[in-house]
Amino acid sequence: MRVIATALLACLPLSALAAPTYGPRLEGFDYGFPVKTFALESQRQALEMAYLDVAPKKKPIGVVVLLHGKNFCAATWKETIKPLVAAGYRVIAPDQVGFCKSSKPERYQYSFGQLADNTHALLQQLQLGDVPVHVVGHSMGGMLAIRYALMYPQDMRSLSLVNPIGLEDWKALGVPWRSVDAWYAGEMNISYDSIRRYQLDVYYDGKWKPAYEPWARMQSGMYEGAGKQQVAWSQALTSDMVFNQPVVYELKNLQVPTTLFIGQKDRTAIGRDQASPELKATLGNYPALGKAAAAAIPGSVLVEFAALGHSPQVQDPKQFNAALLKALKAR
Repeated sequence: MRVIATALLACLPLSALAAPTYGPRLEGFDYGFPVKTFALESQRQALEMAYLDVAPKKKPIGVVVLLHGKNFCAATWKETIKPLVAAGYRVIAPDQVGFCKSSKPERYQYSFGQLADNTHALLQQLQLGDVPVHVVGHSMGGMLAIRYALMYPQDMRSLSLVNPIGLEDWKALGVPWRSVDAWYAGEMNISYDSIRRYQLDVYYDGKWKPAYEPWARMQSGMYEGAGKQQVAWSQALTSDMVFNQPVVYELKNLQVPTTLFIGQKDRTAIGRDQASPELKATLGNYPALGKAAAAAIPGSVLVEFAALGHSPQVQDPKQFNAALLKALKAR
């Protein structure tokens, strides 16, 4: 019987074997650094933002604020935090309200302005002093970083955008609108297998590596846990925010020195699953989107990674970190 059971176990898909589960605030997932909590009042409720605050041994030469994407968390910056700290930067990486280890309120009017204001309140509470602040945003975090730079340009030395989404207006291009309830229904069907398929196709140009596995498991583990509905609802609300608040029209208004880091294999576009085949084929063309964004942002610098996709910091940390450190030094 033991031999038969072992044989049956071997036939199970990889996703069914010892799949980790986490709480609605990612309880049980180790970030690799001590996680701190910032308490704030927002929209008539008490909330918490989890964040990492990692300082060098000597006085920091600057502060780098790392803003995560929609399918990511502060922990996803793990391989970027280390070289930044080694170079002398203090690194602050928050989990936004609605994501990862932060509060997930059932009723919250999500906007990039609100998330930028929350992030600004965190930085004000940390009393950073007169050291230069560099904001780095990836994916949805790029949209947030742009909004932050538009709202608080006086508080920043530089802006770095890593494969930001929102460089095209999907709704204006013809992607159908959907309700929050429809977003929620889709989120309730998410699993490790669907996450892996999506990232393999859209993020990594059809090539999967073991280095991507922890982050796919991090995301899927929240959906596999007891807080699945809470997580799915927060993700539905934030999908609505991302779809309906494009930043592409305001790129020309940025006043902060900006560097764009664009993996050329990326094809991310929110809502593309509802687009017609003809439209879908044109969306998320990052080689074109990166060039257009660089042309729109005054004085910006474009760094292209020919062989990388949506998450250069995950796909090739050494190459990305060298490019980021070079850009920060130049600013």
